[in-house]
Amino acid sequence: MAAFAPRLLLPPRPPGPTPARASARHNGGGRTAPELSGPTPRVVVVTSGKGGVGKTTTTANLAASLARLGLPVVAVDADAGLRNLDLLLGLENRVNLTAADVLAGDCRLDQALIRHRSLRGLHLLCLSKPRSKLPLAFGSKTLTWVADALRRSPDPPAFILIDCPAGVDAGFVTAIAPAEEAVLVTTPDITALRDADRVAGLLECDGIKDIKIIVNRVRPDLVRGEDMMSALDVQEMLGLPLLGVVPEDSEVIRSTNRGVPLVLTDPPTPAGLALEQATWRLVERDAMTAVMVEEQERPKKKGGFFSFFGG
Repeated sequence: MAAFAPRLLLPPRPPGPTPARASARHNGGGRTAPELSGPTPRVVVVTSGKGGVGKTTTTANLAASLARLGLPVVAVDADAGLRNLDLLLGLENRVNLTAADVLAGDCRLDQALIRHRSLRGLHLLCLSKPRSKLPLAFGSKTLTWVADALRRSPDPPAFILIDCPAGVDAGFVTAIAPAEEAVLVTTPDITALRDADRVAGLLECDGIKDIKIIVNRVRPDLVRGEDMMSALDVQEMLGLPLLGVVPEDSEVIRSTNRGVPLVLTDPPTPAGLALEQATWRLVERDAMTAVMVEEQERPKKKGGFFSFFGG
């Protein structure tokens, strides 16, 4: 039996080389945008393993930040049955067509892409409609076909951000299949870290070597009192580069309920600023090198948190 393969989703891209590096924009003597590293589009999966650690919030804010920087981005909600990315972007009433409709031949890919109202460079693509399942014939290559079609499009995005569903089942396999990079979101608690460690191993087994972590919901007061692991603790435990540290912020709930990403809030919030800085590092393939003063001064523990991983 022949393997299922979708028809061409978009017109072929005009011939010509893909730019390997985009120059940073300058305003006078100061830099106003990061320097884009690597060929585009860059396919990045945002994952966590454990649900409820802020993965979808991170995806929405990274996508919004990229669009604000003038880098076109397609944000893909890869959760087939419990999508939420449309809510965080304020696009919940505009999802009429999905990737499943495209692959079934019911519409073109450009018809399923939903453009954000205020961020013209940001488009949303949902894998399927709520309470629906992808046909088995689509398999784990669903998003690989979508990513390939976006690459061949006349105006390909700079980034394809994939919001991975929680867990490590078939949805996880589908979400990571086209990815070349991964952002691993975790909170500084042992349950989230154990899942993050497991997911990091699965990503590496799938050939994804560029993995960076975002530590979410950090409370400096608890870190100073040694009641919460610091970002440095988390980095040492997982052994991965640090993309960002996001503090606990009450504005997250307000932002979610309004459908407006934190990075668009004026005045900026602590979490919004941290996510914007993480976006710059993502664009430049950079990582955090500095840690908070209280982390530098804290004595390292010989047991406790570190003993959880056998350290």
